Amino acid sequence: MPVASVEYRLAPEAPFPAPQEDCLAALAWLSGQAEELGVDAERIGIIGESAGGGLAAGVAQMARDTGGPKLAAQVLIYPMLDHRTGSDACPYRNPTTGEFVWTRASNRFGWQALQGSYSADDARRGWFSPILAGDLAGLPSTWIGTGSLDLFFDENLAYARSLVSAGVSVEVHSYPGAVHGFNMIASAQIAQAFQRDLLTAIPKLLAKGALS
Repeated sequence: MPVASVEYRLAPEAPFPAPQEDCLAALAWLSGQAEELGVDAERIGIIGESAGGGLAAGVAQMARDTGGPKLAAQVLIYPMLDHRTGSDACPYRNPTTGEFVWTRASNRFGWQALQGSYSADDARRGWFSPILAGDLAGLPSTWIGTGSLDLFFDENLAYARSLVSAGVSVEVHSYPGAVHGFNMIASAQIAQAFQRDLLTAIPKLLAKGALS
């Protein structure tokens, strides 16, 4: 299948909403050039992992809210969704997550870089920190893969529950004992299970999206 990889601007030099706007512009371009590129405009999905997963979730909300291209699916790989995680305002008190690879201190730094001067108190707050969205209805069918020791484990499950409550079709996979970025060890059995689940889900999601 054709894949477009977006070279979006990076924080802190270009904080919110610059990265999101770049990705939305790329999505609009892809949809507009679909026929020329050999892309089925009814079967476009968005995918990202970690910070890219949070960006994908935010852009899916932006596309819905601004009348942008209709997405068939969003595939979120241990996505970074809640700017409160690891801070004093964190709603999750899981003592077993965030000890490896991506820690609470790393998360605070990452979100501060993206946030810049944005106060996250207006209608765009879900574009910035997707879990803060007031309404998740109308978002595309979703696949979420996360690790049980990942700092993002709790926010990923919370987002999945909120999507389900909004009537969005969601498939969630939690990989036991998996830390952030676990799939980079490609030879590990758990990484192979993740890859199998992911590659099985994507064509199903896109096919389902084309029928909705």
